[in-house]
Amino acid sequence: MGNLNWLTAEDIAAGFRAGRFTPPEVLEDCLAQAARWEPRLNALTLTDAAGAREQAQAAEVRLRAGQPLSPLDGVPVLIKDILLTKGQPCLRGSWTVDAKGPWADDAPAVARLRDAGAVLMARTTTPEIGWKGVTDSPRAGITRNPWDTTKTPGGSSGGASAAVAAGYAPLALGTDGGGSVRIPAGFTGIYGLKPSFGRVPAWPLSPFGTVAHVGPMTRTARDSALLLDVIARPDARDWHSLPHDPASHVPDAPSLRGLRIAYSPTLGLATVDPEVAALVAAAVGRMADAGAIITQIDPGFDDPIEIFRTLWWAGAKAALAHVTDRSVLDANLAALLDQADAITLDAYMAATRARGALGAQMRGFMQGYDLLVTPSLPIPAFDAGLLMPPGSDPAKNWMGWTPFTYPFNLTQQPSASVPCGFTTAGLPAGVQLVGRMFDDRGVLAASHAVEAALALPQRRPA
Repeated sequence: MGNLNWLTAEDIAAGFRAGRFTPPEVLEDCLAQAARWEPRLNALTLTDAAGAREQAQAAEVRLRAGQPLSPLDGVPVLIKDILLTKGQPCLRGSWTVDAKGPWADDAPAVARLRDAGAVLMARTTTPEIGWKGVTDSPRAGITRNPWDTTKTPGGSSGGASAAVAAGYAPLALGTDGGGSVRIPAGFTGIYGLKPSFGRVPAWPLSPFGTVAHVGPMTRTARDSALLLDVIARPDARDWHSLPHDPASHVPDAPSLRGLRIAYSPTLGLATVDPEVAALVAAAVGRMADAGAIITQIDPGFDDPIEIFRTLWWAGAKAALAHVTDRSVLDANLAALLDQADAITLDAYMAATRARGALGAQMRGFMQGYDLLVTPSLPIPAFDAGLLMPPGSDPAKNWMGWTPFTYPFNLTQQPSASVPCGFTTAGLPAGVQLVGRMFDDRGVLAASHAVEAALALPQRRPA
């Protein structure tokens, strides 16, 4: 039919109910769009067209019988190539993974989607083991931003963000261990949510441990809420998973009235590109116009980059402890492992204690506010294939240009990137909403209300 791939999941489900189109028709438009863009974007590692068609046909039968498995029955979804999917190789962007498998298991979120009747269409690119904030890997190559293919889509869920922004499918599963959902959402102008840690179960647990979350990447907050309703169910394989809450995450009519918002333009530690700063400030102004109570204040913590670096570097080392020849790895990842070799147990435990203090500080700070608002990123997207934009401090690695994201992996709070406009060069910018721990519904409701307050015109990559 030509444009069904651009519909939201919510509108696709409504179209199914009304009989305006069928799951196979939606899928074919999604597959056609992916085929059209993939030579330029390189956002997918595998497209299971045959399997997806079988799933779509089965969904059509259920829908015609009036027996859908869920609101997402028949809706195409993309899976990041970090999450296990039965029958499909999970390569993680690395030559250290044997493609032969066996691939006998679904990750918990993938299993929930399969149970819900969603159509598992394709797998999306990631940097090697998801270690950095851009998306290129020795195995999959460079993934590009659909708004400007010379630029990165961010990472590590960059394939998912590029694919959703380019209209491959309305839904994608990403992972976020230091911003890996929010960074690419900000760079590509889509919506990305890092739920509270444990809200979406993970198995196997990420090698980066309890900083790593699984979350939805979509074009609207309500679509992310629909996806979260399906995947936010506990799994016995993940002992961190939170108890099931049967109430829906899908927000009602948008409202910001009376919401107490702490607005921190820099977190007290970042330098922000003037265009990005202006777009975020304008978005905060619209929030105030919509009735939010805005207080400009920093949360008052020092840059936790050393805490994060110690935990993240140690996680990467653990993930690749079996690798004897580091020359097969991403060169920057191999250099990171050389640094990780020097991390002592005392240093790791000190970082863990400091992390706990940061988490306690943020829980105390958030008692006075419903949300903390910051830019999602301090800069627009930079050239693809680079680890850092020119002029960055190499000692800070990719964390030097992601100061707004990784702190809230340490604190485990729910946080989202909401599109807030475009620079004069046509590159997206995002505003980050950070909620109280466990208040995923509050973040989604506020995100929906911010989308309504900004009322951005619909744009698609040219």
